[in-house]
Amino acid sequence: MLEIIVLPLLTMVTCKETRAAIIALHKNGFTGKDIVATKIAPKSTIYRFIKNFKERGSILVKKASGHPRKSSKCQARLLKRIQLRDRNATSAGMAAGRCERICTHSEAKTFGRWPGVKKGSKEATSLQKKNIRDRLIFCRKYSEWTAEDLGKVIFSDEAPLRLFGASGKRLVRRRKGERYHQSCVMPTVKHPDTIHVWGCFSSKGVGSLTILPKNTAMNKEWYQNTLQQQLLPTVQQQFGEEQCIFQHDGAPCHKAKVITK
Repeated sequence: MLEIIVLPLLTMVTCKETRAAIIALHKNGFTGKDIVATKIAPKSTIYRFIKNFKERGSILVKKASGHPRKSSKCQARLLKRIQLRDRNATSAGMAAGRCERICTHSEAKTFGRWPGVKKGSKEATSLQKKNIRDRLIFCRKYSEWTAEDLGKVIFSDEAPLRLFGASGKRLVRRRKGERYHQSCVMPTVKHPDTIHVWGCFSSKGVGSLTILPKNTAMNKEWYQNTLQQQLLPTVQQQFGEEQCIFQHDGAPCHKAKVITK
C-alpha cells in the first residue's frame, strides 16, 4: 500500500526531498530494486544516493572540489547566445565586452561544457542566393529518382593529380624522438608537376581515362575532342542503342556553344 499511495506523490517533490525519501525507504527495509520500481528517480540516481548514504552516513551532498565556476548559469546561457550570433567571436573578445569581469579561461571552460561548440571550421564555396535556389530546385527535381533512373546516367569530370607527394596532411604513427625520422617525414618539392585527367563512369562500369597533354589549356577544343574520341565510344560500349543521360558540371569549357550543340 505504501508504494501505491505515498510514492507517486514523491515524484513531484524537489531533488532534496526526493533524496530524503529514497534514504527513508532504504532505512525502512526497501531494496534498491523496490525503490527503482516506484520510478521516484532514475535507477542510477537511486543507487548513487544509497551508496553515498552507506559510505558517509548522511543524505547531504558532498561539496564539489576545486574552485567554483566564475560565470553563473545565466551568464553561460548569454555567452552561448552571443556565440551563436557571431560564430567567429573569440573568448577574449567576449570577455572584454562583458560588464562583469569574466576571465577568458572561465569562458573557455563554459564553452567546453557546451556540446554545440566545435573548434575549427570547414571550408565551403561561397554561394549566392541564386546558387542556393538553383541547387534546391535541382535536388527537388531529382529527389524521386530510383536506382534504375540513375543507372541510365553516365557521369564525367576532370581532376588534377600531383605527380609528387600527396595533397593535404598525412598522419603518421611515431614514438617520442622520431619527429624527423626518415620514415616519419613526407618529402616535398617546391613546385610539383600536376597533370589533369578526364574520365567517365556509369552503373555499367568505368570509361576510358584521358590525360591532358602538358602545357595544354583545358579549353572547348580539347573538351570537344575528348567527347568525340573518348565519351562516344564508351557510351556505345556500355549502352549500345539504349538511351542514356550525359552528366557534367558547369565548367566554362563545358558550357561553350559548340559543346552544347
